[in-house]
This record gives sequence, structure tokens and C-alpha cells, in this order.
Amino acid sequence: MSKKFYDAFRGLIKGFSHHSIMLQYILAAMAVCAGFVLRLNAGEWAAVIICIGLVITAEILNTCIEKVCDMYSTDYNSKIREIKDLAAGAVLAASLTAFVTAMVILFSHIGG
Repeated sequence: MSKKFYDAFRGLIKGFSHHSIMLQYILAAMAVCAGFVLRLNAGEWAAVIICIGLVITAEILNTCIEKVCDMYSTDYNSKIREIKDLAAGAVLAASLTAFVTAMVILFSHIGG
């Protein structure tokens, strides 16, 4: 395996040491378990996998942005606050998308 892939996988593993990323990994595992219980079809699985990737990617990038901002300054700075809020907003947007997708799938299974 090339060094770039090794470094990338190391980054995914390093996510386990960050609370917010770890939480997303746990929620992803729960979504996969729910998918097996609901016996999702191929299209539903694709939607779930895309949402999991979207949310985890957003959370990893948010964590990176926070770390870079903290390297610049740990003192209050309104511009850094805005950057961090925007990054957190991206995670929220991805999470809401995943939630709505999950509700659509769930309702299609319990509603008929």
C-alpha cells in the first residue's frame, strides 16, 4: 500500500481519539445495524452509505479546521469564531441531510 493510503487510513483511525468523530463512527455503526434489521434494498443502502460518508467527512474536516484555527490563536477572535461556526454548520447540514434520509427510509418500511 502506498504511503498516501497509509497516511489517509491513519487519519481515519486517528479520528477515534476525537470525541466528535468517534460519535459519528458510533452513529454510523448504529445506522448499519438498523439497515440490516430493516433489510434495506440496494438503493436504500446506497443512500445510507453516502450519508455516512458525508457526515464523517464533514466532521473530520470540521475537526481539522478547528485545530488549524487553534494553532493560529486560542484567544477569542470574531473571525475565527465565524470560521468555526461555518464549519460546524457544515456538519449540521450533513447531519440533517442524513437524518431526513433516515426518516424517509424508516417511514417507507413502517408505513408500507
